[in-house]
Amino acid sequence: MFYLNENYDLWINFNVACSTFIVVSVIYFIRKYELITLLFASEVSTDSNENGGDLVAKVLKDHGVSHIFTLIGGHISPIIVAAQNQGIRVIDTRHEVTCVYAADAFARISGKIGVAAVTAGPGVTNTITAVKNAQMAETPLLLIGGATASLLKGRGSLQDIDQLNLMKSVCKYYKSVTCVRHLIPTLKKAIQIAYSNTPGPVFVELPLDVLYPYKFVKQEMKIKDNPKGFLPKIMNMYLKFYLHYQFASAFSERDTSPLPVYCPLASDDKISQCQNLLKNSTKPLILLGSQALIPPTEAQNLKKPLKSCLQVPCYLGGMARGLLGRKSPLHIRQKRREALQEADLVILVGSVCDFRLSYGRVFNSRSKIIAVNMDKQQLYKNSGVFWKPTIAIQANPSNFIIRLAEKSSSCLQNDWLSKLRMTDEATEIKNREKVNKSESRYLDPVHLLYELEKIIPENTIIVADGGDFVATSSYILRPRGPLRWLDPGAFGTLGVGAGFALGAKLCYPDSNVLILYGDGSCGYSIVEFDTFVRHKLPIVAIVGNDACWSQIAREQIPRFNSDAACNLAFTDYHKVVDGLGGKGITLSGDDIRHLESKVIAAFDLSKGGDSVLINAILGKTDFRSGSISI
Repeated sequence: MFYLNENYDLWINFNVACSTFIVVSVIYFIRKYELITLLFASEVSTDSNENGGDLVAKVLKDHGVSHIFTLIGGHISPIIVAAQNQGIRVIDTRHEVTCVYAADAFARISGKIGVAAVTAGPGVTNTITAVKNAQMAETPLLLIGGATASLLKGRGSLQDIDQLNLMKSVCKYYKSVTCVRHLIPTLKKAIQIAYSNTPGPVFVELPLDVLYPYKFVKQEMKIKDNPKGFLPKIMNMYLKFYLHYQFASAFSERDTSPLPVYCPLASDDKISQCQNLLKNSTKPLILLGSQALIPPTEAQNLKKPLKSCLQVPCYLGGMARGLLGRKSPLHIRQKRREALQEADLVILVGSVCDFRLSYGRVFNSRSKIIAVNMDKQQLYKNSGVFWKPTIAIQANPSNFIIRLAEKSSSCLQNDWLSKLRMTDEATEIKNREKVNKSESRYLDPVHLLYELEKIIPENTIIVADGGDFVATSSYILRPRGPLRWLDPGAFGTLGVGAGFALGAKLCYPDSNVLILYGDGSCGYSIVEFDTFVRHKLPIVAIVGNDACWSQIAREQIPRFNSDAACNLAFTDYHKVVDGLGGKGITLSGDDIRHLESKVIAAFDLSKGGDSVLINAILGKTDFRSGSISI
């Protein structure tokens, strides 16, 4: 008798627990998901083949997206198919990090949002470095990540991880869409945030059950028409409720047009204060950073007030390189630290006092400093430690320059500019004296780069991806115009080369795109020559192959008397490219007399549709001794 009573009590307790769980769950879903409205007022189209991917593609199309970069996975197939059906060009790469780099470069050059879509789990984790790079470069970028079905999260589903927590430190906005009807408003908001204030990357997670059609989701949920048993019926009812929630009003007509974008602008009073400082200055300098090239102002519209109105000597960094043209007398390239020590007014336009300006230590304590930046945190970076802005303005830098120039007469001080030009030219002469033209098995990298400067066609976009070889090139090569130089930015990332080249070539298909690779960085993305070939996007790359991580070795060996992990091999990168469908060319000291003809031949092959890699076998140089930044 005791045995029966014990089991009876257990049965009662079990039923009470189940009933409580069901009641609480129903109340929770009614409150959170407004199921009363949905269940009685909304219809679900059960026979339609429409899916969430169609809605995603429509939003992208109506926001002017022309390309989507991806590495395909089952979680995101509906997006990629729908995008292609909408006329959006799909570029699939061999690594997820490359597709985000490509979207980053496309956004930087075109001024439109870059879009990448990757599958769940490792697809998303593979993008982290590229997303962080885009964050630091202040690039408007939308990353769409697939995810397991909402009900399976945390249950050991394939490629299921907490993606939102992973992405929140590198994105301005991160959101998981919980039902189909939320797709359009979530994507619109994400794109608005990516563009507004200081631009940056955003992440939207799209689970399988908001992307695939109703029939497929219902089938995978194993919903039965007439289940037997109390608990199976309760579970079936719960799943039906959930499915209805997912698809209620899913494909009702909704506005997919862009939301307004907010851009901070300087006040008239601040502009006047800056004009007065500039008027009273005898040794002004402008430091122009990448942020100055962020839309809505076009590069050509920024170039005119700098050259014709203000006429202040400029140092250009990041995406601003090339803004004033190849040989503008206002563009000072050398001895920036010395110039800053002498200047009486420094205007930081989208430039940040981080390691690149020695955290502010490069400034003369008596200098007036105007700082303009869209990001308040960047505006005051290290302020009060080594420097302090005289005037700090949270505003769009390009708009600031145009308005500063409107009522300013020419500030050109011939003596000041002449002195800077003389220093610039003297440094150039010293650099040229370091060229080694003696015959050897290996090419002198400085000689190679000076020859490239003469050979590179005017319509070339240069992509910089490397350490020592690329840093040396930044002293020697002159970008051919605005938005014709792409480097990683402040994050110092290696591996951007192929992705940046893809984005650049798609923006300007008639331009030459040249990747400058270090042999170390080349290893990150050389496989993407397969992508260049498949998508018929001819690229030229030059690998500065000195069989070493030279930027590290230069400091590590004398400091620690060890070359541990610094050495590479004189790898036949040209043969790798041959195997991927491109054309490989070698260039060594033995080819010094044919250097020009070989480089020209590479560009000619590219014009004919081939992607080409020149494997330049280099010797050592002390050109950048003592220049490591940490």
